[in-house]
Amino acid sequence: MNYWLVKSEPYVYSYSDLVRDKQTFWDGVRNYAARNNLRAMKKGDQVFFYHSNEGLAIVGIAKVAKEAYPDPTAEGDTWSVVDLKPVRKLKNPVTLDRIKAEKSLAAMELVVNSRLSVQKVGEKEWNTILKIAEEG
Repeated sequence: MNYWLVKSEPYVYSYSDLVRDKQTFWDGVRNYAARNNLRAMKKGDQVFFYHSNEGLAIVGIAKVAKEAYPDPTAEGDTWSVVDLKPVRKLKNPVTLDRIKAEKSLAAMELVVNSRLSVQKVGEKEWNTILKIAEEG
């Protein structure tokens, strides 16, 4: 299994929206590196849901329900989407400041390449964030 992080501005689409909808396709990605990450996702992979611009925190976990297919909001097949389903809200949101303060997360893509909207997360990073979320 692989681990990922997707970002969304909560006023556009929040984790609560994903819970309400039960499943959505992750569209609108217009960056080649982020698109390639979408295309690398496999069904069942776990995904952190990060609220960007407002909140700046990982707030929940989703899973890949359907692997990459052409983005229905774009012409042609240059851009891709995956379907995501909610798994659970984190006990405590894990803020960007908290992530930056954790030395073991210093190389995390969220820290070193914060603008990328779809990112790979290492297994150790995943487990560290889950531990922080539990501790509060």
